[in-house]
Amino acid sequence: MIELEIGHTFADLAIDIRFRAASRWLALFGDSGAGKSTVLNAIAGLLEPERGRIVLDGQILFDRSAGVSISTAARDVGYVFQDGRLFPHFDVRANLLYGARARKRSTADMMALVDLLDLGALLERMPVNLSGGERQRVAIGRALLARPRILLLDEPLTGLHRGARRQVLDHLLALKRELPVAALIVSHQPEEVVALAEEVILLDAGQVTAQLDVASFAARQKNSAAAGQVG
Repeated sequence: MIELEIGHTFADLAIDIRFRAASRWLALFGDSGAGKSTVLNAIAGLLEPERGRIVLDGQILFDRSAGVSISTAARDVGYVFQDGRLFPHFDVRANLLYGARARKRSTADMMALVDLLDLGALLERMPVNLSGGERQRVAIGRALLARPRILLLDEPLTGLHRGARRQVLDHLLALKRELPVAALIVSHQPEEVVALAEEVILLDAGQVTAQLDVASFAARQKNSAAAGQVG
């Protein structure tokens, strides 16, 4: 369960976002500049909003009025950025071990995740020698090995070619099936949202415009596409 109510003013955008959701895989959907990444940064503790409150599974992560702001490290949040952000001086194995050591995960734990994400052939490679899709899979593995309560995925498929997008999407679907971790996905691609999410928060210009189950979201997108073709 996540409860979020934040307000923050940037030079070009005023954010006032409020929602409450219990779905295990939740998506934030909207165009660039809608405030999606701001929400992730606030949950992760990378941004302290000017006002508001964030509660994850009953724990207050942030409450401006009460003066509460849990440290980023103590929030137990895994963050996968759009560009992966692997440590460039570590090979794949060392990048994964960084996540495993953060929560004292065993080698067996790491290798089970290596198998699930199909990373076995990449363990000795440096990030510079990985494709975009491979970097994302390693970044997801590193985040999961830190045993997060929630995995934040910021446009995880953006910038990948079609084959890599399909591969990463398939691995995310496998994670959803086989691991108990919750996820919050940011995307502006409706097909990704329909494939991965159970519930969708629609954002526009820093505001929540709708909160839908994924079936309703898919129907809405289909109707919008049909209306566009008629127009």
